[in-house]
Amino acid sequence: MSLSAPPSTSLPAKVPATNPHELPRVLGGSHAMAIVVGTIIGSGIFLVPTEMMAAVGSSGLVYLAWIVGGLLSLFGAMTYAELGSMMPYAGGEYVYLRGAYGDRTGFLYMWTWFAVAKPASIASVTSGLARTLGIFAVFHWLDTVAVGGPLPVMWSQIFAIAVTWLITGLNYLGIKKAGDFQVVFTVLKAVLILVVVGFCFGSSLGSWGNFGTSVHPAPGGLTGFMIALIATLWAYDGWNDLTMVAGEVKHPEKNLPFALIGGLFVVGVLFMATNAAIQYILPAAQIAGSPRPAVTALSVVAGPAGAALVAAGMALSIFVTLNGTIMSGARIPFAAARDRLFFPRFGEVHPRFKSPAYSLVVQGLLSTVLLLALGRFQQLFELAVFAEWLFYMLTATTVFVYRHKHPEMARPYRVWGYPVLPAVFVLSAAVVLYSSFAGNLRGSLIGTGLILLGLPLYEWIRRRYGSQVKQG
Repeated sequence: MSLSAPPSTSLPAKVPATNPHELPRVLGGSHAMAIVVGTIIGSGIFLVPTEMMAAVGSSGLVYLAWIVGGLLSLFGAMTYAELGSMMPYAGGEYVYLRGAYGDRTGFLYMWTWFAVAKPASIASVTSGLARTLGIFAVFHWLDTVAVGGPLPVMWSQIFAIAVTWLITGLNYLGIKKAGDFQVVFTVLKAVLILVVVGFCFGSSLGSWGNFGTSVHPAPGGLTGFMIALIATLWAYDGWNDLTMVAGEVKHPEKNLPFALIGGLFVVGVLFMATNAAIQYILPAAQIAGSPRPAVTALSVVAGPAGAALVAAGMALSIFVTLNGTIMSGARIPFAAARDRLFFPRFGEVHPRFKSPAYSLVVQGLLSTVLLLALGRFQQLFELAVFAEWLFYMLTATTVFVYRHKHPEMARPYRVWGYPVLPAVFVLSAAVVLYSSFAGNLRGSLIGTGLILLGLPLYEWIRRRYGSQVKQG
């Protein structure tokens, strides 16, 4: 079966599984689950309790935000599970959008992820790893200047670039190696989180009374709850990355839905347990006032050694998230190139390693540029948030399009609660999108402009390479 996007007007054709010009299906169910869990759990769970508690002011509302955010993410994952099991091809959201709304929409999605969202996410993750390691005395040198001049380069930037290329190189050697790495270190990450939870609940310094404490003043109300909800959605973000490597998952009809839905359940349990462990040790006011509440909690329980344990867990979490982000991002331009919607070299498969080698290298180069322009990448990442939720919303609407226009397509998994649950996710994404737009009007307008910059490039590529499917 073809591993690039199917033509918009017909079902995908089958090709030999041994085709040397295709990406091989070598990822099993454990790899798929690890991609979901490992990519979602980054530094967010260790950091967002501060913002959430400061916004809503009470433990009860913090948990309500975790539950609502988890359910909304689950509704999205269930919707994507139907789309992914129906069209298990490299590129994920690009495939669904192009098939439902035509080449132009698919290209704009690819352009946004290729030019801004994925490189900015990689830059953010790697620089976050450098900042996290800076907690340890042995890594204090990361905050010093490596190269002076009018635009000084910090050692933390060089470190982040080195890590970017280390994980890019791992993925260059083949997704099976990157997938095995994801499984091993995702398990280790989960064990570390459970150890942190165990230390907190096993400590005599904790108190169930902390769950009844509150923060005053706090925005509270709907405004405060929306701030906390967006924080949880950011923490849960990344579940969609599995669909981008769906073309390399074995038995996708069962492994994709299981990993998407089961992975979110695992993440939800770990998130709620970690949040509860922090609140067992710290009162609400201390959580709201701490930049790293998990580190603060373990410092209370086990002193500097406890803080080091959490910092190590944060670093490991970020490292595994980076692998999933690099792995998934390279498949989007690869899929577009296979459909003659991007430069052909991006669609090449390495003859030995069976990876989208050129796509991986260019993605690494773009991330490196952003890391060297350290003062700017965070702004680009904020712009990417707007674009991400725009395309989450649009992608979820395609389930209605396919149900209406292509009822004959095989659906190994059908989203439970259709059409209500997909509609709830679409409406919720619209609310998040509105909040993002209203809260950062200038940035959102710039983000929209960056997306639209892809239109002239699309027209040139369409004329140059002549895509043979409908224009949308």
